[in-house]
Amino acid sequence: MMTWFSRWWGGGAAAIEPAGQRDAARLAQLHGASFHRGWGEGEFEVMLSERNTLVHRLRLGRKIIGFAVSRIGADEAELLSIAIDAARRGRGLSRDLLLTHLGHLAGRGVRKVFLEVEENNQPARRLYEWAGFEVIGRRERYYQQAGGEPLNALLMRRDLS
Repeated sequence: MMTWFSRWWGGGAAAIEPAGQRDAARLAQLHGASFHRGWGEGEFEVMLSERNTLVHRLRLGRKIIGFAVSRIGADEAELLSIAIDAARRGRGLSRDLLLTHLGHLAGRGVRKVFLEVEENNQPARRLYEWAGFEVIGRRERYYQQAGGEPLNALLMRRDLS
């Protein structure tokens, strides 16, 4: 399989490449470990079959350790989720994954990318701000923590053109 990005990282080659149906279970596992309300394998299977959805996986050696998924509509896209295995965070892998994913969105004619992020999720906010996203709005009580406490979401946008 062709990869668009690879390099030596911590004892194995890291590669960012399109995800396929056989990856659905692992993507669901990663999502569930990263977010309060994880998406199931069936949800990933549907997304992976949709023509307007772009899903990249991040492999380290043979193990999938991350993913990014966006839904495309005309010349805009929404970054639905990005996740990295907890044991691999803090190494710049999410930056590489996000930039590669954004490059492929641009290659499909996407001019603007939107996303929502928990207001108190500082690591994610730093990543998105580093990648050029700007806060354009706020959604009150958009997310819920495991205990039921509501959290605000920030709406962010990045222009690709």
